Formats: sequence, structure tokens, C-alpha cells
Amino acid sequence: MSVSSHEVRFSLPSLEVAAKVWGNPDGLPVIGLHGWLDNAATFDRIAPLLNDVHLVALDLPGHGLSGHMPAAGYSLWQQAATVLQVAENLGWKRFALLGHSMGAIISGVLAGSLPERIMGACLIDGLLPFTSEAEDAPKQMARFFAASLALESKRKPVYDSVDKAIQARAKGSNTDISNEAVKILVERGLMPDNGGWTWRTDPQLMLPSPMRFTSNHAVAFIEAITSPTCLVLANQGVMHKHPQVLDRIERFQNIELHQLDGGHHLHLEEPASEVATIFDSFFRKLT
Repeated sequence: MSVSSHEVRFSLPSLEVAAKVWGNPDGLPVIGLHGWLDNAATFDRIAPLLNDVHLVALDLPGHGLSGHMPAAGYSLWQQAATVLQVAENLGWKRFALLGHSMGAIISGVLAGSLPERIMGACLIDGLLPFTSEAEDAPKQMARFFAASLALESKRKPVYDSVDKAIQARAKGSNTDISNEAVKILVERGLMPDNGGWTWRTDPQLMLPSPMRFTSNHAVAFIEAITSPTCLVLANQGVMHKHPQVLDRIERFQNIELHQLDGGHHLHLEEPASEVATIFDSFFRKLT
């Protein structure tokens, strides 16, 4: 695939969605979905290494250069619906998915719900969402209400240089991530503000979810996937911090599993070429 990319915009009914595009329009149609608080640049290192793929990597709503959703607009299913709207805009009745973290979870929701439309999915260090059981729902909703009211009084931080924003992003990450990887993401995630720089990200993305899948819900989506699926897990990533989740993932018979050394953003760091090689081979089987 060409090293260079170009920008596109999708004018959807409720908002505009931005994307980076790589590859030949005649290649395998693939929609790329980044992780929480990241953006389409998350695929900058592996996209040029994928052959015969037409990759449209989205800035999901509330992220990067895309528009923001109305209040409480960032559930997994609402984000998944946005992906389908983009696919309709492209005229893609069938397509593959490339997802990292939250984007991998959204990919699982789509593949489990609409197997007739998803040709296959490549996932990076993500599969099952955070879950809670039905009896926890009132407390979860209460947390959402309290955080929503408190959000009105909060202001986004303003940094006097891009370097300080990079340092803050690296320090504030819940996962280990190199400064080089952060630089790739920050370039698309900042905007000028009062002589400095602040995040484009919608502050609502920091709110706790009002509702979560139960564990049975989450597993049901993954077990409903019938299209080929390839999952790369990072040995020092998110899943390995939750052994019970890792154990469950290893039991899914419908998923081709690879485990590589690296952190949660391993596709933006040293193992990127290994990740790309695995996915390139997988995508070739779909064509």
C-alpha cells in the first residue's frame, strides 16, 4: 500500500465524520476503528504495510477531526451505527474491519450483529467491553448522572506548547505508550486555543457509561461472529492485566489468536511490522 494517505469527510445525518484513506479503491474494503481518545492516525505505521487493501480509517465521533455527538451519545452501539452509516455512504454492502481497543470492541459488536455484512475483522488488543451485571445498573447510572452534572464546570486544559501536550498525554495514559506513538496521535488530536493548544476530543467521552453490557451480553456477541476474525494481543497490554478475560478470550474457537510482545499500542511501536505482517496475510485470504 502507498505510504501516503488522503483525507475524506462523510456528511452523515447527525454529524460530519473525518477519515484517513490509504490504498487502491479497488482493494479489499476495510474500515479502521481506533481506540478510546485516539484517532485515525493510530494506523499510520501499519496501513502502508498492508497490500491490496482500501483502508478508510475513521475518526470516530467525538475524536480527532470528527464532529461531536449529542448528550450521552457515545455508546458502543451508537458508534457502531456511525460505522454502518459510513459504509452506506461508501456504497459498501460488505466490508472488513480493522480495530484497536475500543475499535476492536465495536468491530465485535458489528461482526456479531451483522455477519452477512462483515467479511472479516482484524483486532488489536481488544475484544470484550467492560461489563457489569444487571444488579449494578442503578449505581452505574448514578455515576453517569453525577459525572454529567460535574462536567459543566470543567474546562479543557490548555498547553502552551505541543510538546507539553504530548507529555501530558503520555503521562495521563492508562497504558504504557512511547512519546513517538503519542506524537502520531497528538498531531490530529489538538487544536489552537487562546494562544496555546487543547484537545479536540469531546469531554463527554470521559463520562462513565450510563449502561454496560452484562458479561453474558458481551460473550453472546463474540460467539455470534461467523466471519473470519484475527486478534493480536499485546503481552504487556490491557488484556493481560485481566487474566480472567484473557482466559475467556482463549476459549473462543472462532478467533485466530496471536500474542506478541509489546504494550497496548504495539501497532504504533516497535512490533508494528509484525502486526502488519499478520494482518496482511489474513486480509489476503478474504480476497
